[in-house]
Amino acid sequence: MNIDPAKAAASLADPIDTARFAKAAAFAGKGRDDLAKRGHAPDGHKRLRRFSTWEVSRYLIPVAASYFRRVLKANPDLPQGHGEGGSKWFTLEDIMTLRQHFAAEGAADKEYLPWRPKGMPAKIVTVANFKGGVGKTSTAAHLAMSAALDGYKVLVIDLDSQGSMTSIMGGKVEDEWQTAFPLLAKDYALNVEVENRERAVQGLAPLPFDETLAEARNIKARDLIQTTHWPNIDLIGAQLNLYWAEFQVPVWRMQLRSWPLWDALGNALSGEGILDDYDIIMLDTPPALGYLTINALAAADILLVPLGASYLEFDSTGRFFDMLYSTFASIEDGENTVRRRSGLPEMKFEWDAVRAIVTRFDANQQTDLANVIQAYFGNFMTTHRQEMTAMVGQAGEHVNGIYEADYREFNRDTYIRGRETFDRTWAEVKTVLLGTWWRDQQMQEQEQED
Repeated sequence: MNIDPAKAAASLADPIDTARFAKAAAFAGKGRDDLAKRGHAPDGHKRLRRFSTWEVSRYLIPVAASYFRRVLKANPDLPQGHGEGGSKWFTLEDIMTLRQHFAAEGAADKEYLPWRPKGMPAKIVTVANFKGGVGKTSTAAHLAMSAALDGYKVLVIDLDSQGSMTSIMGGKVEDEWQTAFPLLAKDYALNVEVENRERAVQGLAPLPFDETLAEARNIKARDLIQTTHWPNIDLIGAQLNLYWAEFQVPVWRMQLRSWPLWDALGNALSGEGILDDYDIIMLDTPPALGYLTINALAAADILLVPLGASYLEFDSTGRFFDMLYSTFASIEDGENTVRRRSGLPEMKFEWDAVRAIVTRFDANQQTDLANVIQAYFGNFMTTHRQEMTAMVGQAGEHVNGIYEADYREFNRDTYIRGRETFDRTWAEVKTVLLGTWWRDQQMQEQEQED
C-alpha cells in the first residue's frame, strides 16, 4: 500500500494516557445527551404524541371509525379529541377513558379492555442474551409500548449500565442509588440482619453492616420508580454506576455464603407488592451473564432471547442457553445439597415459557438461515421474525420507538409495514402471556377445590 513508516509515525499523536479517556468520555457524554434530546419537546421533556381517529379504530379500539365518531357525538362528556373537523387526535389517556366506555356500553362479543385474571400477580418478562447488538433493548421497549397501547400497566426495569432503555423512556438517573442497585443491597442487608441475630445468640462477632447497607435498608422499590411520558409505563432506570453491582455482589456473597443473591431482585418485586401494582414487568438486561442478568433471569416468568439470523448469533445464543443450564443447574445442585442435609424440600428454577425471537431480519438474504435456526430451536422460537425497516431505523435515530413516530412523517403503507413487524411480535408474546395467566388461574382454582 506504499505506506511510509516514518510518515506514519509523524502523523501519530503523543502516547495516550488515561486522562485522554476521560476527555473522550466527556465529549461522548455531551453528544449522547444532544442526540437523546432529538426525541424531546423544546422544554427538554419527552411527550407522547396523540393518536388519530384512523389509528384508534384500526389499532387501539375494535370499533369502526364511523361508529366511533357517532358515539363521540352522542356522548359529549367523553374525550372529543383535539383538532378541527373530522381530523381528531387523542391522547393515550383519552383512549384509556374511551376503552372504559366501550367496555361498559359496546358490543358484548368484543374485548375493549386488556385481559388479566383477578388475583394473579404481574408477569415478569426478561429480555436477555449475552451477545450485544441483537436487539434486546429495542425488543423490550417495543413490547412495553405495545402492552401499554393495549391498556396494560407496565414497569420497565433497565439493568444495563449503558442506560439505553432509560434514554428511550426519557428517564433521568443521577447515580446508582436511583437504579436497581439499592434493591440488591437491601436484600443482602436483610439477610445480614438475620445472620447477625443468629451470631449474637451464638456469641460470634457480627458481619459488617456499613453505611451502604444502612442506607439501602431504608429504600423501598417504589422510591426508585419514576413516571415516563407514557401514562401507563413506569421506569426504574440505569446509568453507568449500576455496573458497580457486578463487583459488589460477589464481595457480599463471599461475606455471607448463605445469601441467595439470585433472588434479590425477585424478592424486592414480590415482597414490596410491586407485582400487584402492575400487569407486566419488563426487564432489560446487559449483554453479559453477570449478577444483574442472573437476577433478571431468576425473577422471570417469561424469558425472551433476541438473536439475528446469522451463524455467529445462532452460535452465541446456543452458548447462552448452555451457560444458562450450567449456571442455574449449579445453583440448584449447591442449594439442594444443603437442603437435603437439613431435611428441607429441594428448590428448582422454572420459567413459564422461553421464546427466541429473530430480530433485524432481512427476508431477501436471511430466510434460509432463519429456517435452519427455527428447525434447531423448535418450539423455543417465535414464528414471526422482526424485519428491519427504514421506519425502525429512523425511529432509532430519534431515540424513539416506532409507536412514538407520527405516521404522517411516512407513507402510510410504510408506516403500516414498519408497525406490523412489532405488532406481530407482541401478538406472539401476548399469546404466551395470556396462556400462562390462564394456566395459573386454572391451577389456583384446582388447588382451592382440593
